[in-house]
Amino acid sequence: MLTAASNHPTLELRVGEAEEASVFGRNLAEERERYGLASRALLQKGDVPGTRLTVTWVDVAPGSGQRLHYHDAEQVYVVLEGRGRMRVGDQEREVGSGDLVYVPSGAKHGIENASQETLVYVSAATPAMDVEAAYDTGGLRRDGREET
Repeated sequence: MLTAASNHPTLELRVGEAEEASVFGRNLAEERERYGLASRALLQKGDVPGTRLTVTWVDVAPGSGQRLHYHDAEQVYVVLEGRGRMRVGDQEREVGSGDLVYVPSGAKHGIENASQETLVYVSAATPAMDVEAAYDTGGLRRDGREET
C-alpha cells in the first residue's frame, strides 16, 4: 500500500503483528539543490513517529562540495559512487565508493567532489533532524554562525 507520511510517499510493509516498517524511495523524495549538491531526505524527523534517525541521499556535481558545518547530531557518510575529499575536524582524507566516514556530534565537517564524475553518498544522523529546517532555513551552523 502506498501512503503519504509527512509529504513522503512510503511503501508500508507488515513485519509482524505489532511492528510496521516503511520504505522511503529515493525517486519519491523531494530533491533540493544547493551549491552543486542535490539532496533527497529519505527519512527525517516527523516522517515516522518516534524516529531518531535522519537519512539523506546526496549527489555532488564534479567540482562542487558541501560547506564546512556542524550540528548536534552524530552522523555517518557512506560513499556509493565516485570519489572525493572529506574533512572531519582537523582531518582530511580521500574517500571513494564503499567508504564510511563517522562524524562525531559537534565536529566541523564537509565533503567535496574531487573527480569528474558525480559523487553519490548516503548520510545517516541521529538524533533525527528536520532537513527542511536544517538546510532550507539555515539551521545548520557553519564555523560557529547560523546561516542567514
